[in-house]
Amino acid sequence: MQHQQNPYLFELSQTASIANHYLADLRDVNVQKDSLRFRINLERLGELLAYELSKTLNYQPAKVTSPLGVSSTHFLSDSLVLAVILRAGLPMYQGFLNVFDKAESAFVGAYRSPMESDNSFDIVQGYTVTPDLTGKVLIMIDPMLATGKSVVSVYDSLLFHGKPKSVHLVSIIASKPGVSYLQKRLPEAHIWTGAIDEELNQKSYIVPGLGDAGDLAFGVKEDA
Repeated sequence: MQHQQNPYLFELSQTASIANHYLADLRDVNVQKDSLRFRINLERLGELLAYELSKTLNYQPAKVTSPLGVSSTHFLSDSLVLAVILRAGLPMYQGFLNVFDKAESAFVGAYRSPMESDNSFDIVQGYTVTPDLTGKVLIMIDPMLATGKSVVSVYDSLLFHGKPKSVHLVSIIASKPGVSYLQKRLPEAHIWTGAIDEELNQKSYIVPGLGDAGDLAFGVKEDA
């Protein structure tokens, strides 16, 4: 549902729908034990958010011929690039790819590197591969929008590959501080999320959130 005070912000859970059931499963500590179900729910929510986002894109009129006649319709005219932040974003990305099957894809490896002195962290980026972004609709996919620093860091690096026509930031769960940070740093970006939680803890994890989406989807990673 579009927030009345900000048309650039959409929160799926504002309207009663099956999406709330999928979100509840993702948060539930007992359901989380089933990693396959966790990945499937991320993919389902990706599909639902992709459908909502599709309503804001550009289309051109067209004709399609059936066995019995000709029908008028509209085909997507925007060129899309789905940019997924590895590894947690992969199931959600698959949901978007199911909907936008002709989209190009970009992949970025980014992670938090904790500072030794306190609970702060730097964003470290490694692997990046992307098509030319010039004049295209960039859809950045990361399931957890906590501080917003990772998304901004990745976006800044992607700009070296061309200026997109528009940018959309998509998450399953966002924090209010993270949304506020993005609205200040990237005011032109559209933010799409399943739910917005109130706060971050001292380690900058979303509360109540759901935990580490990457670990829950693919297994606990070994600390570097």
